[in-house]
Amino acid sequence: MVFCQKPVSLQGRRTYSGDVRVFVGVVLPFNIVIIAQAGRLGFEAALFAASLRHFSPGFAGTLYVATPQPGPLWPSTPTLQDPDILALLGEFDAQILPFESRHFGHAYPYGNKIEALAALPEGENFVFFDSDTLITGELGDVPFDFAYPSASARVEGTWPQIELYGPGYSQIWGALYEKFGLSLAPTLDTSQPDEFWQRYMYFNAGWFYGSCPHLFGQRFVEYALAIQNTPPPELICQQLNPWLDQVALPLVIHSMGGGRAPAVQARLDGDISCHYRLLPLLYARESDRVVQALETITAPNRIKKVLKAYDPIKRMIYQGRGAKVRALFDRENLPRKEQAIRNTIKKHGFWVR
Repeated sequence: MVFCQKPVSLQGRRTYSGDVRVFVGVVLPFNIVIIAQAGRLGFEAALFAASLRHFSPGFAGTLYVATPQPGPLWPSTPTLQDPDILALLGEFDAQILPFESRHFGHAYPYGNKIEALAALPEGENFVFFDSDTLITGELGDVPFDFAYPSASARVEGTWPQIELYGPGYSQIWGALYEKFGLSLAPTLDTSQPDEFWQRYMYFNAGWFYGSCPHLFGQRFVEYALAIQNTPPPELICQQLNPWLDQVALPLVIHSMGGGRAPAVQARLDGDISCHYRLLPLLYARESDRVVQALETITAPNRIKKVLKAYDPIKRMIYQGRGAKVRALFDRENLPRKEQAIRNTIKKHGFWVR
């Protein structure tokens, strides 16, 4: 059992509407954790750290770069070992945080974000970011309420996929909430119609936060494994890979007294952070401000020397392919589905990852 210190209440004004909270007040200190492994994630971690230090100089917590250790769940060493990347991360005052993969590993690498939480300092506020994120503003301006955990709502209706004559959204999500003794009703966005995916609380796991990483992580592991190993019958038509973490996340957040946080969402995935996913997608759909932020942090020679070793960064940023991708799209009239953006980039031969 994990025991965490009771979070200190924030001083400020709170208003409530179902499972939605709007908050204005004082933000408590917090740590950040991202994941890095050998290969792409190491370079993305360096980009994240560079953007954090450039655009959020007031961040006073610790940046942890969590990296999985070798073990039976990995066919090869997953640990970040590139000396140039490690040196660059050190320059940005990042702390490397080894963690053990006990449940997921290579079979479900998205589980890294679940298992890494146990390695963080117990009882300290935390924010997890996917490594493919840029910080573009001062994080101290985000109205986090760590006693009310939440996550990114920048998400498409990727799960569940409703099959003809199969269970609907209410049956599927209802079965999951019932499995863990939770109530579905308080989580519903009643401004959305019944059986429309946005009515049901579903997050992108690109960022999430809470008051104790051990308590949050233990609950996350418990729920994810239970869904994976003994799913309710209503999930018979559903694929859990690669969506398992995002299926479990709203349940974890609701069980810990959290929910949607529009005031936080307006800043993260807004003017203070950008979860770009892949560089071709960044150049295709993100704002001029985000592109300028990326090219600003990657311009110094000491950073360029390290990052250009990764071919997608070299081609997209330093060889100008990103500008060619950008010219293919009108940011005011982008395709509704991400797959259409990907297909256009691939059609013109500019896709790299």
